[in-house]
Amino acid sequence: MKEDQVVLEEPGFQDEEESLFQDIDLLQKHGINVADIKKLKSVGICTIKGIQMTTRRALCNVKGLSEAKVDKIKEAANKLIEPGFLTAFEYSEKRKMVFHITTGSQEFDKLLGGGIESMAITEAFGEFRTGKTQLSHTLCVTAQLPGTGGYTGGKIIFIDTENTFRPDRLRDIADRFNVDHDAVLDNVLYARAYTSEHQMELLDYVAAKFHEEAGIFKLLIIDSIMALFRVDFSGRGELAERQQKLAQMLSRLQKISEEYNVAVFVTNQMTADPGATMTFQADPKKPIGGHILAHASTTRISLRKGRGELRIAKIYDSPEMPENEATFAITAGGIGDAKE
Repeated sequence: MKEDQVVLEEPGFQDEEESLFQDIDLLQKHGINVADIKKLKSVGICTIKGIQMTTRRALCNVKGLSEAKVDKIKEAANKLIEPGFLTAFEYSEKRKMVFHITTGSQEFDKLLGGGIESMAITEAFGEFRTGKTQLSHTLCVTAQLPGTGGYTGGKIIFIDTENTFRPDRLRDIADRFNVDHDAVLDNVLYARAYTSEHQMELLDYVAAKFHEEAGIFKLLIIDSIMALFRVDFSGRGELAERQQKLAQMLSRLQKISEEYNVAVFVTNQMTADPGATMTFQADPKKPIGGHILAHASTTRISLRKGRGELRIAKIYDSPEMPENEATFAITAGGIGDAKE
């Protein structure tokens, strides 16, 4: 299987898509029966890589899969995937599949090295009215537009936990980019999550959707990632359980983004840090979710208010971008460049 053929032509060429991921149905050739493959699909495992990303223990918990079957499935999957080591050069070739989605502001894009990147989780956190939801709405539109580096545009899934998604806002932003309202709204799949468990279940649906329409979906937005965990688990006593559930969800997100080459953008809230007064930090607020979320996000952006409609974005943590700041504005047409 050639990993490095990037999809350049319109999707629909079977072999082009094959280079993206291997369908789980290939296991049939290795003696796994259809009923078992169906069981895997029912829990959102649709690709060979998905099997590799799931532990034996988790597979044994799937209804109707015995340990012997799980071993057989794992063995078959390992035959289909070459061993996990690549040279750094081969990996850099593979990284060429990564695309960036513009935020609508050139300054902000520069800060992020081109925009929100695929195969990664980008987290934006800040207090209320720092532009987190505006950023997610703007991305809903910009992700559909062809961009730099051969990016063709695609569909978006939006998971809303705070009931802040407004389709009318997308119409305003669509006006700015001169695109058809209905077409824009048609390309956004929206789901409202009510509990942290529901949020987790929705990810199974997301994986199935990404699989079904391979290469069509480019972006998954969760606004906001922690809100429901904050509600469902309260107090110190439930903290450990909350963090475990959160860790599972984030690892699922990371896997989905790598498996299907999509960008994942999550927003997050802040909390006052009661211990900060002792340490004389300039800013006693920090993002919630603790270390689990901090390590799971590939890039973290901190947003804060500036004068008037201006907002300041700062790289808080990133594997490749330096810790710089960028100023952007919230306009009627979404996120834009700050006018001097």
